[in-house]
Amino acid sequence: MTAKENITAISVDADILEVAIIGAGFSGLGMGIRLKASGMTDFRIFDKGHDVGGTWRDNTYPGCGCDVKSALYSYSFEPWAEWSNAYAKQGEIHQYIRHCAEKYEMYPHLQFNTTVAAAQYDQESGVWEIKTAAGESIKARNVVAAPGPFADAQVPAFKGIDSFKGKIVHTARWDHNIDLAGKRVGLIGTGATGVQVGPAIVDTVKHLTVFQRTANWIMPRLDRDITEEEKARYRKSPSSMKLARLGQYWFNELTAPFLILKYDVFKSQPEKLCRSYLKHKVKDEALREQLTPTFKFGCKRVLVSSDWYPTMQRDDVSLVCDGIERITEKGIVTADGVEHELDVIILATGYEVRKVGAPMPIVGRNKLELNEVWKDGAEAYQGIATADFPNLYFLVGPFTGPGHTSVIAYSEAQIDYVRQAITFRRERGLKSISVKPEVERAFVKTMDARSEHTVWKSGCDSWYLSPNGRNNTLYPGFNAEYRMRIARFNPGNYELMNFANKTVRASIADQLSTSVAALKSV
Repeated sequence: MTAKENITAISVDADILEVAIIGAGFSGLGMGIRLKASGMTDFRIFDKGHDVGGTWRDNTYPGCGCDVKSALYSYSFEPWAEWSNAYAKQGEIHQYIRHCAEKYEMYPHLQFNTTVAAAQYDQESGVWEIKTAAGESIKARNVVAAPGPFADAQVPAFKGIDSFKGKIVHTARWDHNIDLAGKRVGLIGTGATGVQVGPAIVDTVKHLTVFQRTANWIMPRLDRDITEEEKARYRKSPSSMKLARLGQYWFNELTAPFLILKYDVFKSQPEKLCRSYLKHKVKDEALREQLTPTFKFGCKRVLVSSDWYPTMQRDDVSLVCDGIERITEKGIVTADGVEHELDVIILATGYEVRKVGAPMPIVGRNKLELNEVWKDGAEAYQGIATADFPNLYFLVGPFTGPGHTSVIAYSEAQIDYVRQAITFRRERGLKSISVKPEVERAFVKTMDARSEHTVWKSGCDSWYLSPNGRNNTLYPGFNAEYRMRIARFNPGNYELMNFANKTVRASIADQLSTSVAALKSV
């Protein structure tokens, strides 16, 4: 059977999708848009929610917004003239994602209220079987996993949490029926979410008690309103929006060494700027000391806020730095024995960012379980492909989280790489492609070695690190360099198998053709 005949043979089965995409956030939706632009329409996007948007659909807490400039927190192929602020708010980001889904006609490809419970690869057919929580079975030749890192709320196991007589709400699952007016509110957590929700509710509540475990480095949020005149100019000239995006992108790239590398030559200046900002904003010396971080700049996420320090100095706000011992019927008891009586407790405690194990039970070749493979930390070649799990791809997978720029800058590059891989398998009539184990090991070794030079390995405890202390979350380098790494899908790095279960060697012609295709797509 020729390759062309093989393609025809494997395409006529209407019960088997060419691509199943898990997640309808920026990455999953972007994957669908780019597949459709390349002429592939036999795909479906599954999402556990009721609409597109992922984290921007689910997170609706007061003050929710992005700490990356709007121009860069959007698809490069779809600049938007409707942003109201330099830093977009949650509502407009969700609106933008819906706009993209409608413009690129993604809704017919979307299946909502569908939780993917498991996926298993069948070696004989080269097909993945996906099981949903509702018992539905879906078959697909390729699977793209884009569940997002911020999908599940992290609720600490505080002693006595079930005894509290008031209301408890997690920011990731905000309850809009809760009335905060005139209430004594406790805010647990002072990370990226906490510094947004605190200032947003302080004028409503009677008293805000902030429970801080660790002070964070904070840079001023240089936000501003975008005028109607600017919007009109952007609508008339999309190229000017793309130019603004490009400028912001390269500004972020220039700041990368100061955020990523651990050496003092890169840390002294940004730490000096942050300390100066703190001193300028907070006059009380004791409070200023409580708000001063004790770890290196960038070791944990650097926060962007211009209203956190003013909020912390209000008479109706208290900062508590003693650890939480337990939660009682009336409130929170801290390590110093003081009980803080509260009406509402807000958990700004972040998300269950998965650093070990698979996002769901996934079984590859020879009944190999991804949970077992990743038990000590998630690993994938270029953060995208894992050996022995053919035709399975991850978006914003291990090692490819953003340390200094927009996550979309990473996911867009990965989307194009995966599109090339899927197209190559289809056009060559292959049953499967699976990254070579030695190729994956070499990449992981490089990531581990480079991570040793990063600030994330400088001694502080952060969600970037797996339990064994490895960084398998963020990319230890420039985004531009990563994009160059994956601009071309190289079949020589993969085991290629045809439907006769014979290994196929990637020819020089194959490798050259993918190089040309990649260059055309840049």
